[in-house]
Parts: sequence; structure tokens; C-alpha cells
Amino acid sequence: MTDTGKKSTMSNDALAQPIDALAEVHALTEAATTAGYAPSIHNTQPWRWRLTDRTLDLFTNRSRVLTVTDPDARLATLSCGVALHHARMSLAAQGWRVTTTLMPESADPDHLARIHVDGRAPVDLPATLHLRAIPLRHTDRRPVQGEPVGQQELRAITAAVEAEGTWLHTLRPEQVFELASAADHAQRTEADEPAWRDELAYWTGGTRPVGTGIPDAAIPTRATRTTVPGRDFGHHGDLRVSADHDKAAVFVMLYGRADEPTDWLRAGAALSAGWLTAIESGVSVLPHSAPVEVLATRQALRVMLASVGHPYLVLRLGTTDPADAGPPHAPRLPADQIIEQP
Repeated sequence: MTDTGKKSTMSNDALAQPIDALAEVHALTEAATTAGYAPSIHNTQPWRWRLTDRTLDLFTNRSRVLTVTDPDARLATLSCGVALHHARMSLAAQGWRVTTTLMPESADPDHLARIHVDGRAPVDLPATLHLRAIPLRHTDRRPVQGEPVGQQELRAITAAVEAEGTWLHTLRPEQVFELASAADHAQRTEADEPAWRDELAYWTGGTRPVGTGIPDAAIPTRATRTTVPGRDFGHHGDLRVSADHDKAAVFVMLYGRADEPTDWLRAGAALSAGWLTAIESGVSVLPHSAPVEVLATRQALRVMLASVGHPYLVLRLGTTDPADAGPPHAPRLPADQIIEQP
């Protein structure tokens, strides 16, 4: 009788392992799929995931890196950092404990991170809020209206950014005009380069890969009346914009102490944490990447930080109208095109 009981127990234990393994694979697949909602310059989605056993590895997809606009893959790496944070939030909300390693292989700079499942954990409630906000996140290029972002909301966004090892500097009024000048200079510098114009046209035109790029529905019908000029996409789109000026906009700069790929990854995680917190606080976020795409204007931004940090991205913050759904979300690649499974 005792032997029979032992055999039964062993059989149950043997059955439990495959079930746990399947649950881990499902959780990691869900995490990588959720990560696909992350923002990226021109919606290039420059990430690739590899799923093996209890591990999810994140790689740069070089075929979707902007070689002219982003030759160092600075913005691509930052975008991958956002995707990494999205994946972490998904796993935490599903009740999994994980270990995340940045740049796990020094010999392979495209291998950005590794997430390893360590076991079950209590469901992380803040992560569940972030998980709900991830599909809601989108980029709205219309002028900001309404009241300026309140101090309480700004403190919450700043705290979320700092929790990921990056900082947020709120620009003073005179610095906003300096930013406007830098953004204008950067865009004129880039527009003078035929290869840059061709690259922009590819990702905002009709020849880009299906599920990527910026559709006309997200591009304003005409130039917006904003202090800091928005991206000039080379053509007008279908997004209707008012004649209002974004006087209520608040501009902040995401920055850190160093300027290496690991720092860009952390900045991406900080952007994700700050943006999701903003959504939960009724605040819109519009990234301005042009000033960091050109070396001269990136250095001008660093002067605004008194040279104590390196700028990663400028963000425009504004209050949102709960009744306004905003422009349609940009398309996304299907999961089977971004996740490699055994």
C-alpha cells in the first residue's frame, strides 16, 4: 500500500512539471506580444524576441533600424527598452518572478536583454494597472489644449521615471524657446540630406512593411501651431488639427549620467514607466526625437542640463479629455514576426 502511494505521488509530481513549463511558455509569449505595443521612431518596431525554455531574449532587429536617422541605434535601443519594460509588466501582472539581465553577451551588441523566469510570485497590482494602460498608449500629434499638467501628476510621472534609474528635467519657459530653436535646426539639417528624406518617405509611405510605419491617419492635415515644431513628415496626412496653440504644454527631458547602450535601454524602461503612469493620470505624451538625432542639437540639449547628464528624449506633456479617443493607433506587426519559438 505504501509503495502504491509513493508511485502515485511521483506520478503527480511528474505531471506537474510539464504544466508549469507550459504556463511559463504561455506567460513569456504573452509578455513578448504585449511588448509589441511599445512606441518606436516611425513605428519601425526594431525588436526581436527569442523564446527558449524559461528564458526570453531581446535582440535589435537591424533590418528595422533607421540607418540614416539613427546610425548608432540610439533610438532603436531606447525603443527596445520600452518593449522590455512592457514585457516585465506583463509577467509581474501575471504573477511571475523574473530576473532581467541587460547586455548579457558582450560579444553580441544586438543581444540587449534576457528575462529568466524564476518562479511564481504574488500578482503585482501596480503592474496590472500598467498592463491595462499599454494597449491604450498612442502618440497624439495634435496641439495640447486644456489646463497644464498639474504638479501632482508631474511628480507621479517623475517618480516612475526615476524608479527606472533615469531622470526627468522640466524645461523652464526660456528653455522651451531654446528647444524650439534646436528642434527647428535639427529638422532643417536632416531635411537637407536626400538619404534622410528617402528613409522618412519609406516609413511614412506605401512601401513600408505591413504592420509598421506611420499611417496618414496619425499625421496632421497641416502644420500645427506649436512652440516646438512637430515632425515634418514631408506630406500632410489625415489627422484633423485645430488652429489652437499648445500654450498649456509642459516639456520635459529624459536624461541620465552616461550615454551607452545600457543607458539607452534603461531610458526606454523609464519612458515606458513614465508614459504608462501619465496615461493613468490623464496626461498625454508626445516624444520629440529630432533634437537628439543631430549631434549639434543634442549637445545644445545637454547645455540645458548644465552638462550634468546626457539627453535621451524630449517629451511634451498635456492634459487629455477623457471623452476624446484621439487619433487611431499605429499598426503593429503580428506576434509570429517578432517572436522566435523552438
